[in-house]
Amino acid sequence: MKYTYNKEYLMRDEKPWFPVMGEFHYSRYRDDLWEESLRKMKAGGVTVVSTYAFWIHHEEEEGVYDFNGCRNIGKFLNICKKLDLPVFLRIGPWCHGEVRNGGFPDWLLEKQIPLRCDDPAYLVLARRYWEMLYQQVKGEMYEVGGSVIGIQIENEYGHVGGQTGEVGEQHMRTLQKMAKEIGFRVPLYTATGWGGAVTGGMLPVIAGYCEAPWDSRLTELEANENYVFTGNRNDTLVANDHHVSEQLTFDPAEFPYLTAELGGGLQPTDHRRPVPVGTDIGAMSLTKLGSGVAMLGYYMYHGGTNPKGKFSTLEESKESGYPNNVSVLSYDFRAPIRQFGQISDTYKEIKLLSLFVKDFGEDLAALPAEIDPVGVDPEDMHTLRLSWRHDDDHGYVFFNNYQRKRRMDVHNGVTLEGRCREASVEFPKLDLPSGSYGFFPYHFREGDGELLSTNATPLCRLQGKDGTSCVVFYSDWDPAFVWKDENHFPVLHLDRERALQAWKVTLDRDYLILSDDYVWEKDGKLHIEGEKETVIRCYPKLKDLSVLPEGFEACGADQEFTLYRRSKKAEDTRVTVMEENRNEDLRIYNLKIISPGTWRDTILSLDFGGDKIEIFRNGEMLTDSYYTGEPVQISLRYFDFPEELQVKIYPLKEGASKFLEHWPQMKDGCACELYVVGVKNLVW
Repeated sequence: MKYTYNKEYLMRDEKPWFPVMGEFHYSRYRDDLWEESLRKMKAGGVTVVSTYAFWIHHEEEEGVYDFNGCRNIGKFLNICKKLDLPVFLRIGPWCHGEVRNGGFPDWLLEKQIPLRCDDPAYLVLARRYWEMLYQQVKGEMYEVGGSVIGIQIENEYGHVGGQTGEVGEQHMRTLQKMAKEIGFRVPLYTATGWGGAVTGGMLPVIAGYCEAPWDSRLTELEANENYVFTGNRNDTLVANDHHVSEQLTFDPAEFPYLTAELGGGLQPTDHRRPVPVGTDIGAMSLTKLGSGVAMLGYYMYHGGTNPKGKFSTLEESKESGYPNNVSVLSYDFRAPIRQFGQISDTYKEIKLLSLFVKDFGEDLAALPAEIDPVGVDPEDMHTLRLSWRHDDDHGYVFFNNYQRKRRMDVHNGVTLEGRCREASVEFPKLDLPSGSYGFFPYHFREGDGELLSTNATPLCRLQGKDGTSCVVFYSDWDPAFVWKDENHFPVLHLDRERALQAWKVTLDRDYLILSDDYVWEKDGKLHIEGEKETVIRCYPKLKDLSVLPEGFEACGADQEFTLYRRSKKAEDTRVTVMEENRNEDLRIYNLKIISPGTWRDTILSLDFGGDKIEIFRNGEMLTDSYYTGEPVQISLRYFDFPEELQVKIYPLKEGASKFLEHWPQMKDGCACELYVVGVKNLVW
């Protein structure tokens, strides 16, 4: 395949290409579980993987390189190739990613040479690292049949450190030239484009987060502009307690609108701990689609755990010169796929858009955005926010009545219009409650059929063995399907709750499976995560039951779907909690765990009140987390089913200088307690 771009969109083999990119840091996850997690990403609609190669993770000690275990980048890229997942490799040298020194090793800082510039001493050391990195990945560049189609140079250069103006632009060009000389030759080169960052002429990529845990304020923030349709590509920046408007350093008319850092979640800081939910990310993603983006790129898509350092912990902290403290080990990020591989409500929410883009993105990518009204204030809770992506004869109308942490007006009896230059259409009246968002197609063509309009949202296409296809739609009302003539293509309608459970798999043909847990296909077989009693719904009926995991059998029908059930007889995992120590500075609990050995995984959910929690095995800390009001989860499989864990909880005092959306219940002005340990056993 040939990867290129024009001013409007990316292209693959000269056709419009709309990728969904998910960030997954190989060095923050167990290497023996990479393939499983990459399959989860692909099942969620991700078509491109992005990842950082953190310098400090590979050369913490000068001249001593580590590319083993979770740092084995060559192995990671090889698995991506096996799964047909193209990769954007972000090689720095400076990365950030909430890593110590932004990824720079301590020894580099100790040399006290000018960094992130064309200083010869710096370039020599950066080249040496890149040359060692390239030796690990030289067979993985796309030009020699590998998975790496893109390279990102630096990060936030000129926005967070580095130089601005022509000097900064020249440094970015120097780094790109050096990367090519070493062997990092790929079809696409990107650079951060927001906040006055310089790009050196490379493809600019944009960010957007639903909140700002790095903001120093301890109050609710202003309404976020990422929920307003806008052609503005410059995400609002927050610095020193106020918004900063920085001009873009590139001409937006010359490049497609690509996002690489839409917040798939947020990493809480010690002082600020917002908790995004699935609809926060879903509505923001929908707004970006309606604003004309040509790539949805999520940071993070998969959470993880910081590796252990030789000389220090490897997280961003005030001790290492940052304005924020973050967790020492946990990089959960409340991502679509959480720290230990658990799928979240965010995963399901953005899967609605990712599956659509995967099947219909070639059409959407080529459609420009028309926004009306323009310039809506994010604090305006009255105006219905609308946008269209259309050409002369067809398109999609987007609506958003969602603003995080706000209540929007209800809009009853709304008549949406599908705009075209030749044949506009009018949709049936709808009531749009506060918190609703979505999009509808008009003059939608599939095969020989044309759907003039429908007030339901397309999810995916199911291809039959004979080449015919059925289009799956969803809505929370009985939709109207208005056809151009008697030529109708098959449609399947779901309510939104069922759409969130939907998984598309390909066996002898495409199937739609409804399940609350993870479903994927591997080597012609279905793998279905579940608990003791697992029920899935499948459309159409499976031709061959042998594709199902052991124990599943047909058990009836539910409208168009065939039901299949698996019952597993197994003893539950038991956890006994004993308090070991209590004082005003710390509470320690001992967890005794009896696992029957029949479960694929067991997820412990620790509901606690306090400032932070740390979980140990035999004196080694496994993970940690700040209190956010949400239970902290830990996978027993990830740590090879320990029989005993120690839990330390640190007190949170009433009136502490922290922003929390949910405060724990206080006793005598303090919270420091493990409330309950939940257990979820999983099998597949």
